Order: sequence, then C-alpha cells, then structure tokens
Amino acid sequence: MNDLSGAGGASASVCVVVLCAAWCRTCDAYAPVLASVAAEFPGLARRWLDIEDEAELLGELDVETFPSVLVFDRDAVRFFGPLTPQPETLRRLLRATLADGRPARDLAPEVQALAERLRAEVLA
Repeated sequence: MNDLSGAGGASASVCVVVLCAAWCRTCDAYAPVLASVAAEFPGLARRWLDIEDEAELLGELDVETFPSVLVFDRDAVRFFGPLTPQPETLRRLLRATLADGRPARDLAPEVQALAERLRAEVLA
C-alpha cells in the first residue's frame, strides 16, 4: 500500500510514515489507527511504506522492529522508532513531537536519507 492520504501535497506540513511488511499482522492493525488519528491533526500527511515492496526507497536503512514509525516535517526528522498500534500512543507521540519542535537526536544517516527522499515526495 502506497498511501499518501491525509492532507498530502502542498498543504501538508508533517508526515507520518509507517514502515511495515505485508506479513506483519501487527502492521495490519496499524492501518486503521493511523487513519483515525491522522484525521485529528490538520496538515498531517501519512505514508505506508512496505519495506519489501519499496526496498529501493528504503535504501540502506535496516528496519528490525515492526511497525516502525517515522515522523518528519520540512525541516527535520522529529521521531523514528517502533510504536505499538494503539491510537492514544500515536496521539501522544504526535502532540509531543509537534509541540516540541526539536529534531530527533542520534539518528542513523540512513533514517535522515529516507526522510529526505520522502520529503520530496510527500511535502513537495
């Protein structure tokens, strides 16, 4: 699934990307959570990235825990890591990330590179 739903396009200011695999049942549970929570945040785009179907986009990033979530805006990556598919967990993460405004720290260069590739696609 390559979903650019939500605000998308020029009006989006923040993007949430769920990195998943088709065989991951926990990832399946994330789709409705992401859709419902994203609707509560204006200016939020969402992107589903299957690490096997879109390996070229993933680049050198090795995802070990599913689902992993990437949150970025036009300036920086704000969060990257595994996140359980619970609506309140995602809401808290987004509220804290958007309020804080600071970039995530200690990110691998591969995470930054993925965010750059996606930024051009999602927040262009």
